[in-house]
Amino acid sequence: MPETACKLLEIYGGNMGGITFLKTVRLDEVVAFYTEKLGMGIWLKQADCVILRFGNMLLGFCQRDVSDTNGILTFVYETSAEVDEIYDVLRDDSLDAPHENSTYNIYQFFSHDPEGRLVECQAFLHPVPAYSSAETLLASRRSIRRFRNDEIPEHILAEVFESCRYSPTSRNSQSYFYQIIRDDATKSFLAGLRGESSAPIARAPLAVAVYTDPSLTKRPEQDGCIAAYHLLLAAALHGLGTCWIAAMDRPDVKERLGIPEDHYIATVTPLGYPDEHKGAVKRREWREFVTGV
Repeated sequence: MPETACKLLEIYGGNMGGITFLKTVRLDEVVAFYTEKLGMGIWLKQADCVILRFGNMLLGFCQRDVSDTNGILTFVYETSAEVDEIYDVLRDDSLDAPHENSTYNIYQFFSHDPEGRLVECQAFLHPVPAYSSAETLLASRRSIRRFRNDEIPEHILAEVFESCRYSPTSRNSQSYFYQIIRDDATKSFLAGLRGESSAPIARAPLAVAVYTDPSLTKRPEQDGCIAAYHLLLAAALHGLGTCWIAAMDRPDVKERLGIPEDHYIATVTPLGYPDEHKGAVKRREWREFVTGV
């Protein structure tokens, strides 16, 4: 994250955003198209306007005597597989089939909405800056166990760990540490400790050990686990995959990594660009695990 953006985040708490409004003469039909076919949610209704949300995109349609139909409405998906899935929904309205665009290094196809607006569905085929909304991030993060060989750019790593600065700790002790592991021999050693459970470490270009110093906090386990999950979310925000590898708080791991014996290792996670696509999984409704409602 750029330094200026970090300062604004600290000052304003990140409450910055915007809405694109478009005129429509067929409000109900247009809203139905974007909600039922493209999966947008209704974020807010205001008089004769309906504001829809797709990830971090807010798109408002207002009933008017004329329609705005210029420009392109682009929906960005994480993977090419997701673009293919949405193409199956929009096939009858599409102008072309999904394909790679070498000019922009994207996977895309074009369709149109009921009023003729051009709708593009695409996935980037290269690393891009973070853009996911918090709600999408929390709902879509998955444990990844297979990774591409692509190197992670240093500026992406810097942005990931910049976000980790905000991990909460007991009494603001900031007792956490992250150790990046690049050495193949060390990754292989760690990957072999727990069979298939730890094997993903060797499949990623990097691994990260998350640990805490008990001399700085009375809650090393809690601080470490929170810091580790902060890393998992920050990595997912930048399109990177992780997998929580448990039971790595052991003497042989500490000796190999040069971590003091009394420190607590919350996890050693692989880190890299996913080489697998994991869609939505069935989850309990919140009322099934929340009491006292």
